[in-house]
Amino acid sequence: MDTFDVLIIGGSAAGLSCALILGSAVKKPFAENKKIGIITHQKNSRLHEALLNNVLGFKKGTRGDQVLENGLNQLSDLYPHVIQIENEKMTKIEGGFLSFKVFTNKNSYNVKTIVVAVGPSNFFNIEGLMQYVIPHHSLPPQKERIMLKNNNHLVTDGLYVAGVLAGWRSQFAIAAGSGAQVATDILTLWNNGNHSMVHDSLS
Repeated sequence: MDTFDVLIIGGSAAGLSCALILGSAVKKPFAENKKIGIITHQKNSRLHEALLNNVLGFKKGTRGDQVLENGLNQLSDLYPHVIQIENEKMTKIEGGFLSFKVFTNKNSYNVKTIVVAVGPSNFFNIEGLMQYVIPHHSLPPQKERIMLKNNNHLVTDGLYVAGVLAGWRSQFAIAAGSGAQVATDILTLWNNGNHSMVHDSLS
């Protein structure tokens, strides 16, 4: 059974952003030996229907489905050490911080830290997380969306939520930023509480 230091659940804006930031820290002493995985489930992502004209840096006419595909390619090209798990969907979580067990429809994994970055559908039914489900507080009630109760993305020790499921509005830039924030929180945790970020530079 595979063991991950971090397993990200969901391959849309928040999940991929989180994976990219964590992957980019591979040369940091506190992150170089960490095993990172992402369950790249994208089937229910609202990005499949999106046209991203109002996102900084994207060309007019950029489609969300292109971003989903390009994001997976970017992750594999730049940070191949981040393990992409395809065609699996999380069904249950057991355990706690540093000793979670994540079950999918096909496998199970030992995980130290989990990031849940799936959509806010009211059909959400992951066993072990249902006690944290509350009505979404930043989307219209008639949409019947849910979120996971959290404090600055932290649901409970070792369990983070990112993106719209964390209570943010459904804008691509907001969801992506939420995933990046969670990644830097995890890097900070690995770095003994010293605030940590990863920046690339031309020089």
